[in-house]
Amino acid sequence: MALTKEEDVQMMLVCKTHLGTRNCDYRMKRYVFRRTVDGIHIIHLGKTWEKIMVAARVIVTIENPADIIVASQRPYGSRAVLKFSQYTGANAMAGRWMPGTLTNQITTKYLEPRLLIVTDPRTDSQALKEASYANIPVLALCDTDSPLENVDIAIPANNKGKESI
Repeated sequence: MALTKEEDVQMMLVCKTHLGTRNCDYRMKRYVFRRTVDGIHIIHLGKTWEKIMVAARVIVTIENPADIIVASQRPYGSRAVLKFSQYTGANAMAGRWMPGTLTNQITTKYLEPRLLIVTDPRTDSQALKEASYANIPVLALCDTDSPLENVDIAIPANNKGKESI
């Protein structure tokens, strides 16, 4: 495990966490370091590290890790979600998000978490919408083109690469 900020940033560089997309959402501009010649936005890894530390503080405040839902509909993200939940004890929702999980009390899959973590705000938009209805804080891994509606803490990172997630 890395002990310093520099070691963490080095690991993020190796995993290509700094690579964004060609498009950039206006709310994600504050996390963009610069743009390459071919138009790809480079994410500022210092700000990514700071946001990861904020997210760690938020996750630590929840006493019962089973009150955390980690969701992903992407194939690369689902492996990361299952690993995260295995090590922390959080609930994993890999694959399709069942509509009404956070809002419909009649269903058997109804859950009342204290925190929702998603790997991509664009593909997990149903989960974000339900979390906003139920007043559940949302922590999301956001790329440069990710919409930030209903996201409380955005971690700027490449959410399309297998290693970076």
